[in-house]
Amino acid sequence: MNGLLIVGAGGFARETAQAVRDAGDAELLGHLDDNSALHGTEVDGVPVLGGCDLVHDLPGARVVICVGNPGDYAARARLVRRLALPPDRYATVIHPTAAVSSTSRVGPGSVLLAHCVLTAAVRLGAHVAVMPQAVLTHDDVVEDYVTLASGVRLGGGVRLARGAYLGSGALVREGTEVGAWSLVGMGSSVLGDVPPGEVWAGNPARRLRAADTPALDELATHTMGGPVL
Repeated sequence: MNGLLIVGAGGFARETAQAVRDAGDAELLGHLDDNSALHGTEVDGVPVLGGCDLVHDLPGARVVICVGNPGDYAARARLVRRLALPPDRYATVIHPTAAVSSTSRVGPGSVLLAHCVLTAAVRLGAHVAVMPQAVLTHDDVVEDYVTLASGVRLGGGVRLARGAYLGSGALVREGTEVGAWSLVGMGSSVLGDVPPGEVWAGNPARRLRAADTPALDELATHTMGGPVL
């Protein structure tokens, strides 16, 4: 991997920058962020070079997009479409303490942070965010733009559809599916399938309401994901 640009300068982006430094296999060029107040500053010692569209002025650099939060977990997908980069521009960042089995596959633009585990035949799509100490077990399938917050645990044969967001400490029973652009609240236990575009929480998890507007917009207009590697 050559020079790397991290799109975003918030918490996820900072954690990814630390993973890059810990891995030591890429030159970290800096952050890109559309917040002009950050331009010319440093975040944890890493410069913020300019807005996100600067990726087009640095065609030799690899890119990883690190934006999104529970209030707008569709932001990563929107930014990927806006930048319209070819897949080979995207780097995959894996912290050196992550355990990724030889039978598992991780798609372009995905980030695996410290001490996460992919046990056997796990498939991650593109632009997936796996936070520290998440555990994905045999035959799990995770589609594009999914976010797994810290401490998530997936039983075997789980499917997380495009854009799903699992909050910290969520548990998902084996063989179940979380639908596209749904959100599972932190500490929840998912014992059955979660439909697309909904917010579920509790023990056991139950439907609270429809997902927020950005997620529902993605569900309505961009439901088709790419192949899971």
